[in-house]
Amino acid sequence: MGFGRRNNEEIVKEEVMVWDCTSETCKCWIRDNFKSSETPKCPICGSEMVKTTRELQVVNNNSIYSK
Repeated sequence: MGFGRRNNEEIVKEEVMVWDCTSETCKCWIRDNFKSSETPKCPICGSEMVKTTRELQVVNNNSIYSK
């Protein structure tokens, strides 16, 4: 039975560029490597977003195409 097993793999975190929604009532944010345009709008409320950083688990986006 594997129910009691723990994942012993270390979670790798690093400082990541993200876009935060500027709306006071919205808590949406997007990783920079997952944005859909150069300066994204909030997908939840449509407000402007600002670039900032967060300490997050490393996630690679393999769907980014070379230009």
